[in-house]
Amino acid sequence: MIRNWLFTAIRGFRKNKTATAINIFGLTVGLSSCLLIALFIHHELSYDDFERKGDRIVRVIMEYRFDGGGEIQRGNFTSTKVATTFKRVFPEIESAVRMTDRGRIVSYRDKLFSENRFFFADSSFFDAFSMPLLKGDARVALSGPMKVILTESTARRYFGSEEPIGKILRVGTDSSNYEVTGVMADCPSNSQFKFDLLASFSSMYENQDDVYWDANYTTFLLLRDKSDLAPLQSKVTAFMKKEMKGQGAMVDFMLEPFWRIHLYSEFGGFEPGTSIVYIYILAGVALLILVIACSTYINLSTARSVDRAREVGVRKVIGAGRGQLFWQFIGESFLLCLAAVLLSLGLVALVLPAFNRLADRQLPWSSLFSGPFLLLSLLTVLLVSLLAGSYPALVLSRFHPVKVLKGAFKNTRSGQGLRQSLIVFQFVISVFLIVSTFIMGQQLSYIRHKKLGYDRDHVLELPMNRSLLPNFDYLKAEFLRNPDIISMTHCASSPVSIYGGYNMRNSTMPSNQQLAVYADPIDPDFIKTTGVQLIAGQNITDQDMRNADPKDTLTKPEFAFILNETAARELGWTPQEAVGKRMFMDDSRPGVVKGVVKDFNFQSLHIPVKGLILFTESRANKLLVRITGEHLPQTLAFLETKWKAMVPAIPYEIHFLDENYNKLYASEQRLGTVMNLFSGIAIVLACLGLFGLSSYAAKQRVKEIGIRKVLGASLGHLAMLLSAGFVRLALVAILIAVPLAAWAMHRWLQDFVYRTTMEWWVFTLAAMLVLGITLATVSIQAVKTALLNPVKNLKVE
Repeated sequence: MIRNWLFTAIRGFRKNKTATAINIFGLTVGLSSCLLIALFIHHELSYDDFERKGDRIVRVIMEYRFDGGGEIQRGNFTSTKVATTFKRVFPEIESAVRMTDRGRIVSYRDKLFSENRFFFADSSFFDAFSMPLLKGDARVALSGPMKVILTESTARRYFGSEEPIGKILRVGTDSSNYEVTGVMADCPSNSQFKFDLLASFSSMYENQDDVYWDANYTTFLLLRDKSDLAPLQSKVTAFMKKEMKGQGAMVDFMLEPFWRIHLYSEFGGFEPGTSIVYIYILAGVALLILVIACSTYINLSTARSVDRAREVGVRKVIGAGRGQLFWQFIGESFLLCLAAVLLSLGLVALVLPAFNRLADRQLPWSSLFSGPFLLLSLLTVLLVSLLAGSYPALVLSRFHPVKVLKGAFKNTRSGQGLRQSLIVFQFVISVFLIVSTFIMGQQLSYIRHKKLGYDRDHVLELPMNRSLLPNFDYLKAEFLRNPDIISMTHCASSPVSIYGGYNMRNSTMPSNQQLAVYADPIDPDFIKTTGVQLIAGQNITDQDMRNADPKDTLTKPEFAFILNETAARELGWTPQEAVGKRMFMDDSRPGVVKGVVKDFNFQSLHIPVKGLILFTESRANKLLVRITGEHLPQTLAFLETKWKAMVPAIPYEIHFLDENYNKLYASEQRLGTVMNLFSGIAIVLACLGLFGLSSYAAKQRVKEIGIRKVLGASLGHLAMLLSAGFVRLALVAILIAVPLAAWAMHRWLQDFVYRTTMEWWVFTLAAMLVLGITLATVSIQAVKTALLNPVKNLKVE
């Protein structure tokens, strides 16, 4: 029996090659898209699943506000005091880990690398996190200063086949000697920690435990029991109220579950997170693509019901029961889906490297052939077979043999209604995805081209540290000898991303009333190099720099400040009033306001502009170079040659400022690119289904077309006749999809403080695009049918 069903199914596939090809292609592409999205979603949802104690780990979030007023500030930073104090005070805490990532220059013999993934952590790191050492003793590997653990790939990079344990690496500009005390496997791709070197926290000169304000570190707590979280949070809040009483500020700490950080936290970790909203969007797109593929199968199967009516009639006459016919057609659906799944597995394995580059992930192709994914594929075959095959099977098995064999059978109104409904649904999905893609693209374009208040074009960023400051003027003079280099400046943070937290007050405010503010130490060329707009007062000078760092130890430092408009307003001044006013930053930096700059976006566009101070201090991590943009290869070659000759201790690593800016929106850019890809796939699948249906519609009306042509109907009239019904369905879909897309995109845009507007032409363009695609797809079949010889058409039975 099964063999007979199989032969019958194959014979039917060969007889209807066009429909079979459309169905297999549509299901293959749809399932491949779903598998790729499923791999990505699985990877994101599996973040840190390997952490055996993950449900007991929390991250500490700092929350503070000075008594002077202002908004409550929050961030994923703490001082070093938090870990030691909380571990001592709260018995619910089993262990505490302080961590930070600080780029370091590392050398071994003649090898020199700028290590951007250089982390510091307490020795308790291995108590909380499940990253065992391959070599070395985890109990002592990070105990004591100047110890470092390498990942396997890093150890090979420095030592090749040599034994790394006990070797000495020179770290930092002062070439401190760090002993290699351990080797661990490379960090998993689904881990929040992706370091290459992990050094002992006690190696850092900043290590202090006496204040809550030196908040530049990340603190993790390992609880004794996961149920301790809520009670501990209450205790922490009560404890901090006592700690900060009379201190002129409110400081509290929120405990954030470790497993929420990657997908749910508003604060980034050691790597950018992925919003759970984007996971829902991608899951929705995958489901919509699968629905379109299934809808195409159902439509083509029910449209072919006339062709198969006589087959069903003959089978019933010779004794086939309705159940047998039903499972015959379900079996055909199963065979098609099984073939599509097998093809899609091969297709996914083929395109996965390109998709990894697109999604900026390392999704292993071996996951496709793991137990869970093979089970998922089998369940998908069964589910799609039932979803796509049940209705056609029910329709076909219900035919009355007497009517069918007399030739009186026609497509039922219910079948036509279902096909029309599915076509409308496919078009709704297509219009929705087109509008969403357009608006996402508009927002990303708005982000890329928004005037931020500074000029990020033609600005290069190079690494720098304190060791370069004594020779900075000489270095600058040598660089400026090139006519294509306009200016050069140093700063702690580039204008793309300033997150240094400080406090400020004016001279009339008591010392216990402070306002939270961001700040960045700069030199006199910062404004010229970055293009920040000075709207009141004047720029800082070389003398201001000397006043802030006097060589005479008896002279007290005097700072010069440049405020942004928001900082001036928070201190109670207009830009003009602020100039010349005396103020204090962190109370340890007294000085005078030299000028006020126009507000500029120095953080993500998800965040409104906050108060900012640019101040005089000889501290630098970044070197910014403005160039003309002409003779770019020669300019870069000149910079590289000069850098290697004059700064041999720091590897030459250059980035364009606009590239660093775009990295802030990597998640949105990935989503936009992926949406473009899968929206295109959805539209192609919808067109495939429309193409197949239009061919059957034309086939069923072949006699009518022949008669109309004999009576003088034009080719254009016949094409419009066959297209009109599909165009009406497309118009209905547009009326449904446009409000849905407008609502969804409005919700998405709310996540951006600075956002584009939804223009009417986007919806019009999407509607015109869908109507154009519909007309083009249907007209191909209509014209093809209309061009047939009407005499032959009228002879068709």
